[in-house]
Amino acid sequence: MQRAATELFGKAAITGDRVELVIDPLIDAASGAQSAATRAMQQRLVEIVRTSYPRFVVQPFTPEVLARNPVVLVGTFTAISQAGNEAPPDAFRICLSLADLASRTVVAKGVARATPDDVDVTPTPYFRDVPVWAKDQATDAYVKTCQGTPMGGRLDPAYVDRLPANALIQDGIAEYEAQRFREALAFYRTARKLPGGDQHRVRVGTYLANAKLGRRDDAVDAFGDLVDYGLSTEHLSVRLLFRPGSTQFIDNPQTTEPYPMWLSQIATRVRQKNACLEIVGHTSRTGPPSLNERLSVLRAQFIMDLLLTGMPDGRSRMIASGRGFRDNLVGTGKDDASDALDRRVEFKVIGC
Repeated sequence: MQRAATELFGKAAITGDRVELVIDPLIDAASGAQSAATRAMQQRLVEIVRTSYPRFVVQPFTPEVLARNPVVLVGTFTAISQAGNEAPPDAFRICLSLADLASRTVVAKGVARATPDDVDVTPTPYFRDVPVWAKDQATDAYVKTCQGTPMGGRLDPAYVDRLPANALIQDGIAEYEAQRFREALAFYRTARKLPGGDQHRVRVGTYLANAKLGRRDDAVDAFGDLVDYGLSTEHLSVRLLFRPGSTQFIDNPQTTEPYPMWLSQIATRVRQKNACLEIVGHTSRTGPPSLNERLSVLRAQFIMDLLLTGMPDGRSRMIASGRGFRDNLVGTGKDDASDALDRRVEFKVIGC
């Protein structure tokens, strides 16, 4: 981290004795999630700036500050395998960029690698609770700004235009994680009305806050909205957690209680759209590859059978398949909250 920060701030192509700096929270590039690791990196960056680069003045990530065209720091943390794609991750790539809103260009970049020792990639509470993962243009634009835009390159309008909404969404995430669910819901509703605010994170937050507030009807509607969005992108991943080595859900009623509603909403929305689905199972890296391949297929078939209870005429429009751990996004094989996304079930819209 120190190396990347030194490269970033030491060579920043921006003048001035006082430069306002805001941090758009760092994320895992594969999942778009914030984790214990990205939060720790962000705090370390603030300490480095205040100690070694005092001309950069860290300001809160708010629409009011963004209106003054500060420099925005973005960063990604990505698990990589130095031995090749099939090997488990053995390092993390750190990417940092400074985006100058005044010139609409990237004015500094810093990169480094870190070893996985003592790195905690457990998602923060909001991202741990996310029920549905879907492709999101806002996350793609963030990653592009950090990883895909060269020094001096123009900022992607898809990123810049969403910044005020992103700031409010982050406020909503902070309120949710502080268990102030009404306040979180208010931020999500406000963000959704802004340009670029109609984001997956807003839909997720709206569902989570309503669920925590016990507003069942609103939560059902919000989850249905999540499903509709995922189906519109032809790709919907749902966090359905199974017992290790089993096709049965984990023995945790608090976690599994909403599963019947989730599956009912998926069945209803698929039926309404007359869509055809490939249901794809995934596993963590734990265990032999052949066993995981078979287990992922069996889990997909189990979910397909549950869906068919709500749409018995849909068997001809569904197929089940499995990918084992070939498409892991985290890849740690810990079988805990840190790699829950690796054990997802995907619903892919296919031709009928």
